[in-house]
Amino acid sequence: MSGPDPLAHPDEFETIARLLRPLTHGHPAALDLLDDAAVLPARPGYDLVISKDAMVAGVHFLDNEPLDIVARRLLRTNLSDLAAKAAGPFGYFLAIAWPHDSGWPEREAFAAGLAEDGRTYGLSLLGGDTVSTPGPLTVSATILGWVPAGRMVRRGGARPGDRLLVSGVIGDGFLGLKAARGELDDPGGYLAGRYRLPEPRLALRDALLAHATASADVSDGLLADAGHIAIASGCGVSVTPGALPLSAPALAWVAAQPNRIAALLALAAGGDDYEVVCAVGVEDVAPLTAMAAAEGIMLTDIGVFTKEGGLRGLFEGQTFELGKTGFVHR
Repeated sequence: MSGPDPLAHPDEFETIARLLRPLTHGHPAALDLLDDAAVLPARPGYDLVISKDAMVAGVHFLDNEPLDIVARRLLRTNLSDLAAKAAGPFGYFLAIAWPHDSGWPEREAFAAGLAEDGRTYGLSLLGGDTVSTPGPLTVSATILGWVPAGRMVRRGGARPGDRLLVSGVIGDGFLGLKAARGELDDPGGYLAGRYRLPEPRLALRDALLAHATASADVSDGLLADAGHIAIASGCGVSVTPGALPLSAPALAWVAAQPNRIAALLALAAGGDDYEVVCAVGVEDVAPLTAMAAAEGIMLTDIGVFTKEGGLRGLFEGQTFELGKTGFVHR
């Protein structure tokens, strides 16, 4: 008579041995995940940049989201932090709190997503922890990257008169969440795909290092993250909503709304775009934009940093104070 299937209720050691150890790609720092710590090598002439993000089912992704997509989204949102700091990816630490009913298929799917984007972005798993929980699936990654010593692009370097630039298009994350929830028509699934699998702008690294005075990734919302740069830099920022770069579906959505400026501000505050917003001296706008274009990335000038504090909008010649600017955890 056969015993119980060990994969029906896999323990953490089975998960580590079968699913997570292969994700180290044999990296010596990971010690085959057989120890309680990793050993990171020094890299002369570089600083180690570290960032951490967590995601909870029902908050940061839909409850029924395929787990390979959840894993890839986790890595990409963390990589977006490195992109904004002009750091190159090195590796990551992982923490997973599995709901009690998570069996082998769920864990295998999650590991498959990590493996796929680990290959895409050259990331190795270096360590972490797995536990069980009665609550929702909760995952967290601590990501590490290298940047030339003393040159990480911080939030706090913008100067009055610097231009505010943003990569890609804005608002697809906000609309993509609506599409993923079935609240918005999305023929072909473009918007939902933009929400589920954002593209970290790692190719901007050299351009940011050469020309940006400050930078952040657009996770909480363009307005909020531009405001974070302004606060850290001790200045204000004025954003021109009419200059926002929008995708064709976003333009169509704005056109269908009764109030254009309110619609533009909703896209600018919605978050989940994972683009890069940065401060650039006027003389550096052209070379930065050219370097980004050479990497296939569009940059758009959408505002200016000011001596006066606060976050303002400029629309058809009229200046106004901005209200809700992004997502805040309560």
